[in-house]
Amino acid sequence: MSAVVAMRLPLAADLAGFVGLLQRLNLPFRVSEEAGEQVLWVPDESLAEQVRDLYRRYPQGDPELASNTLPQRRGPGFLAQVRGSRVTAAVLLVTFAVAALTLLGGNPDTLRWFTFQNFQLVGSDRVLFQPLAEGLAAGQWWRLFTPMLIHFGWLHLAMNAMWYWELGRRIEYRQGGVMLLGLSLGFGLVSNVVQYLASGPSLFGGLSGVLYGLLGHCWIFQLLAPTPAYRLPKGVVAMMLIWLLVCLSGVIDLLGFGSIANGAHVGGLAIGCLTGALGGMLARGRQA
Repeated sequence: MSAVVAMRLPLAADLAGFVGLLQRLNLPFRVSEEAGEQVLWVPDESLAEQVRDLYRRYPQGDPELASNTLPQRRGPGFLAQVRGSRVTAAVLLVTFAVAALTLLGGNPDTLRWFTFQNFQLVGSDRVLFQPLAEGLAAGQWWRLFTPMLIHFGWLHLAMNAMWYWELGRRIEYRQGGVMLLGLSLGFGLVSNVVQYLASGPSLFGGLSGVLYGLLGHCWIFQLLAPTPAYRLPKGVVAMMLIWLLVCLSGVIDLLGFGSIANGAHVGGLAIGCLTGALGGMLARGRQA
C-alpha cells in the first residue's frame, strides 16, 4: 500500500515537538519538503486521520510524554494536564458527582438509581432487589453501566480515582478520548455483568473493574506493540495481580475490611487483556 499525505504545513511551522511525539509513540511516518511545504506521510488513511487528530490536540508535542524525555524542563501544571485529558477528567468529575449525590453509598434514596438492580429497604437490615429483567424491560438500561460510578467510602473513591487518572490519561494520549470512553463503558459493562453472575443480587460498585480492564489493555498492548505511553512504572502490573490474588483468596473478607467485587476485577482484567491484544496486533501490523 502506498503512503498517503497526513498533513501539509508551511516551512515556517515548527514540527520538532510533534515529530518527537510520533517517534515516542512508535508511529511510522516520514517528512518531506515539496513545493515550499512540509509534507508528513504515513502508510494509510486510517493512521493519517489519527495523526491529524493528534496534531490538532498537541501541535507542540504531548506535554506529559515530553516531560518524561526532557526532565530538565518544568512539567505541565495540573490545568494543562486536565486540558490534555478531557475525557479522563470528565469521567472522574461524573464519578465525584455521583459520590456526592449518594453520600458515598450512605443515601439509599439516590443510591438506588445507580445500582445494577433497583432495590428497597425492608426494615433496618433487609434489602429487596427488583429482578434485573424487570428493570431492563422498564427501560433502565443505564444500570448495566452506572455501578462503576458508585463508591463506598472516601478511601474507595480516592484509590480508584488516582488509578483512573494514571491509566486513563495514558490511553487518551495514545488512542484518543473516544477510545478511552468506549473502553471504560465496555469494561464497566463486562465487569458489572460478571460480578452479578458471580454474586447474584447484591450491592456492588466502583471503578476497580474498569481499572483492571485499563491495566490489562495497557499491559498486553505494550507487550505486542511497545509504546512509551503504555510503559507502566516497574512492578505495577505485578502489584495489581498480586492484590487480585489476595482478594480472591478471601483474606480481605476474613479480616473484616468488607466484601471485594472479585467478579468485577476478574471480568475487567480479562476483557482488558483481550482489547489490549487486539489493539496491540493492529498497531503492530501498521508498524510492519
